[in-house]
Amino acid sequence: MKIKPPVEKNEYYDVVFEDLTHEGAGVAKVEGFPIFVPNALPEEKAQIKVTRVKKGFAFGRLMELKEESPHRTDAPCPIYKQCGGCQLQHMTYEGQLLFKQKQVKDVLERIGKLDLSNVTVHPTLGMEDPWNYRNKAQVPVGEREGGLVAGFYQQRSHDIIDMSACLIQQSKNDEAVQAVKDICAIYGVKAYNEERHKGWLRHIMVRYGVVTGEMMIVFITRTNDFPHKAKIIEDITAKFPHVKSIVQNINPSKTNVIFGNETNVIWGEEYIYDLIGDVKFAISARSFYQVNPEQTKVLYDKALEYAELQGEETVIDAYCGIGTISLFLAKQAKKVYGVEIVPEAIEDAKRNAELNGITNAEFAVGEAETVIPKWYEEGITADTLVVDPPRKGCDEALLRTIIEMKPKRVVYVSCNPGTLARDLRVLEDGGYTTLEVQPVDMFPHTNHVECVAQLVLKEEAGSR
Repeated sequence: MKIKPPVEKNEYYDVVFEDLTHEGAGVAKVEGFPIFVPNALPEEKAQIKVTRVKKGFAFGRLMELKEESPHRTDAPCPIYKQCGGCQLQHMTYEGQLLFKQKQVKDVLERIGKLDLSNVTVHPTLGMEDPWNYRNKAQVPVGEREGGLVAGFYQQRSHDIIDMSACLIQQSKNDEAVQAVKDICAIYGVKAYNEERHKGWLRHIMVRYGVVTGEMMIVFITRTNDFPHKAKIIEDITAKFPHVKSIVQNINPSKTNVIFGNETNVIWGEEYIYDLIGDVKFAISARSFYQVNPEQTKVLYDKALEYAELQGEETVIDAYCGIGTISLFLAKQAKKVYGVEIVPEAIEDAKRNAELNGITNAEFAVGEAETVIPKWYEEGITADTLVVDPPRKGCDEALLRTIIEMKPKRVVYVSCNPGTLARDLRVLEDGGYTTLEVQPVDMFPHTNHVECVAQLVLKEEAGSR
């Protein structure tokens, strides 16, 4: 027998919000049936309108707030409700940090089945100034009423919201995006139209070295020609003397993937440079580099603390990327081995090691779950193993290898609390104990939270 949901589309209901989803929407219940409502906060009383009903849940719209949360605030961004870039600007920063800690605790208990009386989940480490932190702007370009627009896509659409400033971007990036758009408009550059697969300029990307002040501008185009190239370069470099590199990436495909396979430096250097702490990094157009370097330092300092290195350890860094964590570890370890599936990232890692005069870090291309077992067979074992996987978490084969290899400590850096919780359960069942988890707010005003977890072998835990 089909059970009818207790709510109907287009009907109004008075509700009390109990929680937030991991995406930042308010959760209310009518007769136990969950309704997800954007821009609502826990403890608020409101009237909502149900907009969509599914089998086990519904979506709604906030119509009237009857009782506000003490953590509610006015979002300072004028396009906050249209743009999908931030989800939590309507919440005080203190409230966001509490929410992110709670989110981590909830998934560790629910998914990881961890007993939080034995695991310390620390308060979220936030920023003193949680605005203008992103060092990379990547914006689509379109046309409206004959002029160029550049901004972010409206939520759940491909309509571009033209904007002059984004409050979580470095202001220098905003200035550069606007100037490049205006310069291109002067020379009649045509924006890419994804429906007709016509036009030329798809995206503008700006990368900024926060410490060095160096800037890279990337044109992502449909074809490899570059109309008015000399004039456009001349105008950009005259306006922004700190631009060190101008790059063209060609993406001829009918796709919403941003980058194509061909990348050419059309002016200046191939790299710009930046520092995290005292480690210097070369950043190319395609390099993975953390977008919030201030909080990256906080994250990596915590990972180093949890690694408890004394100078004689061998460390394996799975998912090492361009060597960011590896190079921090190498300064305090005897030897670091890094592995990463993206060949270009490994080339960057080797270059960054050389740049910093680090000789005790070795990097290999391949899947962590394939390379690390091979190392293990060759007699390379780790005292400490660090993982920083993508959102999907660690591969099962890698987790099995960790359990078999038995490093004394595992430091798990995570960008997804749900897959972190799942993997901690596997490692706990395989002989490890989770001691501490530290949430770090890398992306203020969004629903994302990073974590660092410290695990030790159960026999080691007993001696601590």
